[in-house]
Amino acid sequence: MLSPDIIRPTVTDGCDVWFLKRNDKNKLMVFERRVLRKIFGPTKERDGTWRIKTNDELDELIRHKNTINRTKAKRLSWFGHLHQMAEERMVKKVI
Repeated sequence: MLSPDIIRPTVTDGCDVWFLKRNDKNKLMVFERRVLRKIFGPTKERDGTWRIKTNDELDELIRHKNTINRTKAKRLSWFGHLHQMAEERMVKKVI
């Protein structure tokens, strides 16, 4: 079975410098849920029918570690790294 922990780093590569608008966040969440539904598959009900997992069920399965939260954490990490850089570094001068 494919794990979300394998796909997420590929999708969020470079996210520490992303600026996400509300529309971008929505598109990322839709993409992530679509992938998660493929990974975890449908849920079998007691009566034998199958249904697609809800967004809340998917959120519980990944323990609320979605792409948006990962992006925010990576941006904070990058900010801390940038703050510790020497003043003469080009990146710090640009920022």
